[in-house]
Amino acid sequence: MTLLDSSTPEQHRARYEELKRNAQSRLGRSVPRAEHDVAEITDIVRKETIPDGWYWTTRIARGQRLRIVNPTGRATVSALIWNAADTSERYNAGDTVKIQWNALLGKGDLLFSDMGRVLASIVEDSGTGHDFLLGASTQATNAARYGAGLLRNTRDNFCLAVAKLGLQRRDIGPCISFFAPIKIDTEGAFAWKDDAIKPGDFVELRAEMDLIIVLSNCPHPLDPRTDYAPGSVDAIVWQGPPTPADDLCRTASEEAVRGFENTDALFAGE
Repeated sequence: MTLLDSSTPEQHRARYEELKRNAQSRLGRSVPRAEHDVAEITDIVRKETIPDGWYWTTRIARGQRLRIVNPTGRATVSALIWNAADTSERYNAGDTVKIQWNALLGKGDLLFSDMGRVLASIVEDSGTGHDFLLGASTQATNAARYGAGLLRNTRDNFCLAVAKLGLQRRDIGPCISFFAPIKIDTEGAFAWKDDAIKPGDFVELRAEMDLIIVLSNCPHPLDPRTDYAPGSVDAIVWQGPPTPADDLCRTASEEAVRGFENTDALFAGE
């Protein structure tokens, strides 16, 4: 009988600490705040304006990009992502944070599936800050923030969206909330980072496989503003340039390299 791994617990611990140190050394990297420039987008596949409170579903082909623009600086956009070829594979919030040793993700970071593959890369980001931990609005969080009333929320939007896609409520997992600058306060509680979002902020994803994506434009539960008026957001799908071999996202870390090896294996026969 051949042992697949004969490492001792001490060796496992040493390897764990090495990976942790490598990851922490990247946390302070400086990424300049980018500005949305329409001239950068030369081959638009589709464009949608999502009104406040509403949602949008789309399919994105491998290699295409999705740019989400926040014109007012007041919106939060929550997202669910699935592998279009097999919707049992979907965005995994826990693995995305754990594999990258970081919950403050932005340009150069990856969105992992529950199968250890890369669904999408964050190829550009204006530096707002995003929420990879807390989730999105519900009827209850809306009532707590805004009082009684029939204000749209992301949980209900997701339920409507998956029904139209032929999916079920069990296909709704933890989401990403873009333009949600969450911080930890001195008491260890989650708090909203005031004035972090600016009008025109944006984030851009590159699809690393064919994807189904749902976007919901509803205020985040921790957004301190008491008026329900996030404003519309723009979602632009476009055909970006080919990915170079030294791409920032593909080479960011050992974890990134392994994730792309798992992903590329799906397309090895093409």
